[in-house]
Amino acid sequence: MLTNHFYHEIIRKTIVSFGTLFNNIEIQHTDKNGKTVSVVKVPVSYGPQQKFLARVSQGREYQDERNIGTTLTLPRMSFEVIGMNYDSTRKVSTMQTFKSTNKKTNKMIKAFMPVPYNINMQLSILSKLNEDAIQILEQILPYFQPDYTITLNDNSAMGTTRDVPIVLNNVAYEDSYDGDFNERRVLTYTLTFTAKFYLYGPVVDQKVIKQVQVDQYTDMPVNAPKREQRYTVTPNPITADADDNFGFNETSSFFEDAKNFDETSGTDTEDA
Repeated sequence: MLTNHFYHEIIRKTIVSFGTLFNNIEIQHTDKNGKTVSVVKVPVSYGPQQKFLARVSQGREYQDERNIGTTLTLPRMSFEVIGMNYDSTRKVSTMQTFKSTNKKTNKMIKAFMPVPYNINMQLSILSKLNEDAIQILEQILPYFQPDYTITLNDNSAMGTTRDVPIVLNNVAYEDSYDGDFNERRVLTYTLTFTAKFYLYGPVVDQKVIKQVQVDQYTDMPVNAPKREQRYTVTPNPITADADDNFGFNETSSFFEDAKNFDETSGTDTEDA
């Protein structure tokens, strides 16, 4: 059965970070002398391309909650998730774990190695003028050669950060101006991307080892040997936590009795 609830917000962080890459793009219009006469910041929002195309085609027939006819302004951008798949090329050992310290409880915590996944996303550039569309496009393409790397705090419980490459796969162009003169023209550039990220499983508490004890014998167990020596190692200081800088105390004890250490009671007992 699957474990109890856990949620690291990794998929959400990846999607939000992807959209944030494009939230500061502007277009400029100039006069015949090359002087800038207007600067327009291009809005970007999450949603399917078809939704915004439908809004454009509706024009002022679309009414908001106040029953006021509004039209969608262009240019604008939209992005959405179009798929997700497991990436076997980045697979690591499924049994390998890594450890950290919980900053709140100061206890050792551990998690299994993360699982590699790819999330496919689509960015749509909608514009009435091709000049506006290619201005936007030229502010995006030079950064992807063919990938652009972002850094995510992907597991806050473990305190880990990871670089996530976002790969540009394809750029497609479409001109939907096929109606009469009353129809609004929409030029659409569609860019598809793949973000290579990792998903983490649950983070669990891991007890800190405070003492290691080894009893040494002079013969194999089948011959019922007597113990000769006990080797014990403890941290120095004994109050040290998992992320402290500490040393070790090593102690050797010698015996001439026939006792053995009972793991259940934690004491030395005579053989039955």
